[in-house]
Amino acid sequence: MTLTEGWPEPPAPLPRPVVDNHCHLDTRIRGGALIPVDEALDRAAAVGVTRTVQVGCDLEGSRWAVEVARAQPSVVAAVAMHPNDAARSQTLEADLAEIDRLAADPVVRAVGETGLDYFRTGADLRPLQHHSFREHIRIAKRHDRTLVIHDRDAHDDVLAILDDEGVPDRVVMHCFSGDADFAQRCVERGAYLSFAGTVTFKNAEYLREALRIAPRDRILVETDAPFLTPMPHRGEPNASFLIPHTVRFMAEVLEAPVDELCEAIDANTDRAFGGHWPERVATVT
Repeated sequence: MTLTEGWPEPPAPLPRPVVDNHCHLDTRIRGGALIPVDEALDRAAAVGVTRTVQVGCDLEGSRWAVEVARAQPSVVAAVAMHPNDAARSQTLEADLAEIDRLAADPVVRAVGETGLDYFRTGADLRPLQHHSFREHIRIAKRHDRTLVIHDRDAHDDVLAILDDEGVPDRVVMHCFSGDADFAQRCVERGAYLSFAGTVTFKNAEYLREALRIAPRDRILVETDAPFLTPMPHRGEPNASFLIPHTVRFMAEVLEAPVDELCEAIDANTDRAFGGHWPERVATVT
């Protein structure tokens, strides 16, 4: 089976399975490139990425995440209004009520991605992001779901709101974007640090320093696909089957055997998302 033109070739399989704890199987980029769900999951499983968390960023995406998780046992869902979408919504309270309703579904393991984004939202709309973030924290607690945090240029305010609301039992810092000091502050609050392809970028030594100080039992890996493609394919579309590049790079940074890091990531993901769920057996070779 040949991938759509423009997608990278798959890397060598990992020695042990890992989970892509944050991807967007429904998001098209680069002129509409999109791998069908079954093929995307098969290609990921073929290289050792046997489970997936499908993440919603708005109502449509959150509903879709639930539908896919119901149909695909190796997928669980995360539901939320992305902070940028929340800040621009004309029906935010109704949107939040719908997220609350969706979060009750058993296939939903997480509420997110929620949080703060000061890169794309100006100061005038930030109070709406703060309100939405607080409500998502409350929803996560109400349904005993993992809180998945999007944090862009807002480290201090993210932690301040978490502290004010009370940190949920399980928190994942999606696409961790801070330095070693911020990593330590997150870990002190019990958070898991999820590293994406950005950790492989040449200008991201601060992320590698954060990875080095992170406790081994708090490290996760993700794609944020179709974005943030790891080296050596930066600038090309991303997909779960490219996670081996990120994992092997992380192992080099940590001076750890790849199989041991895979085992840690897999176990950490179970704890971070409330327990194990079925793995996918690849049918694509």
